[in-house]
Amino acid sequence: MTSALAGIRIIDLSQSVPGAYATRLLAGFGAEVIKVEPPGGDRLRHEPPFWRDEPHVEGGALHLHLNAGKRSVTLDLDAEADRETLRALIAT
Repeated sequence: MTSALAGIRIIDLSQSVPGAYATRLLAGFGAEVIKVEPPGGDRLRHEPPFWRDEPHVEGGALHLHLNAGKRSVTLDLDAEADRETLRALIAT
């Protein structure tokens, strides 16, 4: 059976819980979601709770839950080259 959103690509520029949750749902329905993060990562990477209460950039439970099923890329949108990369992603 084909997923409802198979073949759809979503570029996730959100930096909030509601945006991350919405794109998580889209990923769950089969869309390819690419999360664009700033240098240093999305702020949710640094929010507790953490596994065993040990802060780690890959260990924030909220980040892990809201970004399951997504791919990610780090882009500095202040840099023209990275803005061009974003434009290329959007064009696809």
